[in-house]
Amino acid sequence: MQNLANDKIRKPLLEVKNLVTRFDLKSGLFGKVYGRVHAVENVSFNIYPGETLALVGESGCGKSTIARTIMQLDKSVSGSIKFDGHETVGASRRNLKEFRRSVQMVFQDPFSSLNPRMKIGKVIADPMRVNNIVPKSELQMRVGELLERVELGKESMNRYPHAFSGGQRQRICIARVLGLNPKMIIADEAVASLDVTIQAKVINLLMDLQSEMNIATLFISHDVAVVERIAHRVAVMYLGEIVEIGDRQSIFQNPQHEYTKMLFSSVPVPDPRKRNRNRTLSSTEIPSALRAPDFVPAILPMQQVSDNHFVRETVSA
Repeated sequence: MQNLANDKIRKPLLEVKNLVTRFDLKSGLFGKVYGRVHAVENVSFNIYPGETLALVGESGCGKSTIARTIMQLDKSVSGSIKFDGHETVGASRRNLKEFRRSVQMVFQDPFSSLNPRMKIGKVIADPMRVNNIVPKSELQMRVGELLERVELGKESMNRYPHAFSGGQRQRICIARVLGLNPKMIIADEAVASLDVTIQAKVINLLMDLQSEMNIATLFISHDVAVVERIAHRVAVMYLGEIVEIGDRQSIFQNPQHEYTKMLFSSVPVPDPRKRNRNRTLSSTEIPSALRAPDFVPAILPMQQVSDNHFVRETVSA
């Protein structure tokens, strides 16, 4: 597939090319494969330093599987994942450890990401200690700095996770991630469980940190309004495929793929003047990604709409 990021000057930090991840479904005593879930199918994209690429789509479309495959938590069937110019698929244990230190994840449920029996100071300090980020004598000072940076205060280090609100716990998770000096953050529905006001604060924090530290971000969400706020570029996923990708303005103002149009039309707009706007809504359920074992998917090319805006061709009727 052609290069989706039309940038001849900057070098991409993450390069995903023709990524395929499938899961076999087995039954019987001998584990015969009776079906296969095509979770990620021929996905390609780049992410540059200091940039946020948002993966947006409905639940089950393959967004989180892409994140897990990038982190080598799920095994890909084929494709390439390069980080900072180095291939990570099949990398040695040592290189994979270095890669995972440079690429950190922030998950949807901050409470399940924190050990309830461990004080916050230790939660943040342990990854730095294990990876020898700072000398042991400086750990406490660094933890205090990180807590101040996420606006919690260094006095918070002696409290347990249950003493914090959901938004504060997510800030703690971000502080833990920042302790490893990552080059990239994968935020998998990181604000989905928070109310709107707290969402805005966490998003602003992520944007500030990105601006200050030039961190690349893969932001995974089903919330179109949040994506419009935080993303530089947007990739729309449908049934394991990226069906449209481009800069934020092009995608939101000039959506081309039918699924993108339906997805954006479903978002309520708090403007009385747009109350009677045309809405391309559909009651049709999303098809299943489960296929027969011998199913071979069609590889449809991407068409360029404008600079940095591409849309996948659809099957002709």
